[in-house]
Amino acid sequence: MLLPERKIAIDNWFNADDAFNQLYPKSIQLLARRHWTPLHVIRKAILFLAVRDRVRILDIGSGPGKFCLASAYFRPNVLCYGVEQRKSLVDCAESAREILGFQNVSFLHGNFTQLDFGDYDHFYFFNSFYENLAGTEKIDDSIAYSGDLYRYYNRYLFQLLEKKPAGTRLVTFHSLEDDMPEGYHIAGVEMNNLLKYWIKV
Repeated sequence: MLLPERKIAIDNWFNADDAFNQLYPKSIQLLARRHWTPLHVIRKAILFLAVRDRVRILDIGSGPGKFCLASAYFRPNVLCYGVEQRKSLVDCAESAREILGFQNVSFLHGNFTQLDFGDYDHFYFFNSFYENLAGTEKIDDSIAYSGDLYRYYNRYLFQLLEKKPAGTRLVTFHSLEDDMPEGYHIAGVEMNNLLKYWIKV
């Protein structure tokens, strides 16, 4: 049980995006509007994904960890995981997690293709592959970009999701779902089709 003053201090971080972003260095704050999910979207997404206690949710391309940390706050009985290939962003995520003191969040440094999707129940995806397309705004120049990588990652994710069992849930935000695996049906749409909820049936 958190002391009242400790709970108030944590609550303050989640009152608004500007408040939450203060957990990060200025360079990360400047990327927030375009690259990090807003808190009101995270609240909606986690309500859909957190179907039971201890459910394991993976954010594919988790950046500085905003989705995972906010999800852990809004639904403290779930387990949130983020995978990110930029070590600097994983370090930012870990620093923010330490400030908040959350124990139900883990961050993994690596590429999502290295993971066993059997370790996770449901998924969040804010089109982290989009940077590979020409003319898009990049987070930084620390990783390689190419159209071939964009297509490869999309095919790989398709294959991983295809193997998941019925009942698997996925939330996509600002994503181009031209081809979802068979069985994934839209359970809801919000924000002019920018936010979509999927269930495999």
